[in-house]
Amino acid sequence: MSPFIDFLTDQLHDIDDLVAKRMFGGVGLYSGDLFFALVHDDVVYFKVDDVNRGDYVRAGTKPFKPYEDRPMTMQYYEVPASVLEDADELCRWARAALAAASRKPTAKKPRKRR
Repeated sequence: MSPFIDFLTDQLHDIDDLVAKRMFGGVGLYSGDLFFALVHDDVVYFKVDDVNRGDYVRAGTKPFKPYEDRPMTMQYYEVPASVLEDADELCRWARAALAAASRKPTAKKPRKRR
């Protein structure tokens, strides 16, 4: 894919069944079928929820904003550069992102009308 994605997947050596897939001008990272990260312009964003968001806020990183001209953000935050450089720490943050992705509520099935 790219040298950066190769570096990133090498750093994430402890994540089981890691797959990088091209998507919407970026790359999505999966562990098996679980989508937990996206890469856009060589910036890595991990999935967050109320459990792990504080780590990113304390590190001063921001959420992924897919459109510059719109206020919408996504529940993915930029991974700090210091974390990217430390493979063990990156894997720890990735496992927290995987946990957040697995806690994501599933869509409710629509009720049938009687």
